[in-house]
Amino acid sequence: MKEFRNRVAVVTGAASGIGRALAVRFAAEGMKVVLADVEEPALQAAAQELRDAGAAVLALRTDVSQEADVEALAVRTYEAFGGAHIVCNNAGVASRTVPSWEQTSADWQWVLSVNLWGVIHGIRAFVPRMLSSGGEGHIVNTASLAGLTSSPGLAPYNASKHAVVTISESLYFELLAVPSSMRVSVLCPGWVNTRIVDSARNRPAHLAGLSGAEGAGEGIRKLVAAGLAPAEVAEKTVAAIRDERLYILTHPELNGAIQSRSEAILAGRNPQLPFQLA
Repeated sequence: MKEFRNRVAVVTGAASGIGRALAVRFAAEGMKVVLADVEEPALQAAAQELRDAGAAVLALRTDVSQEADVEALAVRTYEAFGGAHIVCNNAGVASRTVPSWEQTSADWQWVLSVNLWGVIHGIRAFVPRMLSSGGEGHIVNTASLAGLTSSPGLAPYNASKHAVVTISESLYFELLAVPSSMRVSVLCPGWVNTRIVDSARNRPAHLAGLSGAEGAGEGIRKLVAAGLAPAEVAEKTVAAIRDERLYILTHPELNGAIQSRSEAILAGRNPQLPFQLA
């Protein structure tokens, strides 16, 4: 996809962080934008900011862990704007920094329900509709560098992001086989200055427990605070959509960790720690 103007972008997790930056960037391209997030006040503030800048905006409170919510998002998008051309399955949360055996069942359920099932629901709700239109389209699934490496203390998060990478790779081949004009990218950022360490603010009561700000290690909090600006991630994402690139790697200086893991697998060596988190 080369031309964005007057087309429609849908972004989940759009109230803050990478999602908000993506929405702002798409609006700057002249796109109509659909913002989805579970955090209602921040969602409405983001939507108003874009409206004040002249963008056509639809804002819908959406819990991506719920299939019905994401299906409703697709229905409302098509009702309001008649289609969707870029869909960013971006909403995500962070798990506690503790060993895998100390992660509670609720920790696992919450992280996987948002990070993994949110992407699955987004694909199932939007891809069939986009294929039926017969035109250009692009799916962007937000994974992480944690989807291409493995670090201790983050097993639920790592598992969810590895799953998003392979789902995106599968979707890439499936779209080529249809065939269609649709493409897919998987966004694998390193450290980005967002509120992901404060994910617990949106944790549902039925899955209550330590997470996010209550459980993130101090090392991770420092790395996130010093991370890349979300606007830079959005810029790299737009470039990847135009280039029809599957993998979006935002931190070239961290690519050695991916290479080291791949080489260890092929050589039959045990892995090395990719990052120092503490």
